[in-house]
Amino acid sequence: MDSNFLYYAFVLAAIIVGVLVVKKIASCLIKSIVLIVLAALLVFIYFAYFNAG
Repeated sequence: MDSNFLYYAFVLAAIIVGVLVVKKIASCLIKSIVLIVLAALLVFIYFAYFNAG
């Protein structure tokens, strides 16, 4: 249970930090691309984490 909580907390922190950084330094198009890449990376990590466990 603890590892799942830590995993979700890490994902939530990564999303928040990613959105805040991108909002401050990027234009709208670059923002969209970075958020899509971030979402794809998180989906990959999600499936890799649960398939390995």
